[in-house]
Amino acid sequence: MKSWKDHSLDTLPTVNGNGPWTAVRRAKNWQNNGFVGDVMSNDIRCNQLNAASSTLSVAAGSRVKVTVSPNAYHPGPFQSYLAKVPDGQDINTWDPTGAVWFRIYAEQPRFGGQLSWQSASNYDITIPRCIAPGKYLMRNEHIALHTAQSRGGAQFYLSCAQLDVTGGGSTMPRDLVAFPGAYSATDPGIMININYPIPTSYKNPGPPTFTC
Repeated sequence: MKSWKDHSLDTLPTVNGNGPWTAVRRAKNWQNNGFVGDVMSNDIRCNQLNAASSTLSVAAGSRVKVTVSPNAYHPGPFQSYLAKVPDGQDINTWDPTGAVWFRIYAEQPRFGGQLSWQSASNYDITIPRCIAPGKYLMRNEHIALHTAQSRGGAQFYLSCAQLDVTGGGSTMPRDLVAFPGAYSATDPGIMININYPIPTSYKNPGPPTFTC
């Protein structure tokens, strides 16, 4: 995992205001604010160092507040994915390998004098109301694109939260993807010069965003 010590960077330590790294699996960058630069690394999955100590209960259709500390400083999108823990598996130890992830949020940029995103400290992500109840991992990421003009230049800041989704329906999402595997280093939303010439469009990397 690379580090970028000359900038203010971000970690994603909490959901819904819980203590840092309690319902979120402790990420490898929890102390040094490093990033994942290789989309084919296993770290692109959760960048996990340690398991979480708790699981957050959340109703389907409600919002989860994801905190970025201090904020999503660099330009680039925020995205969220879910993966359902299989029956009989322990959420505290489950490793989400293979095609198990579906995307539930993909931040879109603003176009003008430059390509820009929120750079927020908190993102309110809606849990789809129609998904089946059960345990889920929630993968949240900020993709920093300020040095993404060459292969391997994008910086991924991410972590995985543990959720217990209540209520909901029975819809089984399609377009499941794996990490690594969902992204290519040369995807147009990953290898892109956002500075010059200023793009007039942007395609988020990853699968279609799931909707009920």
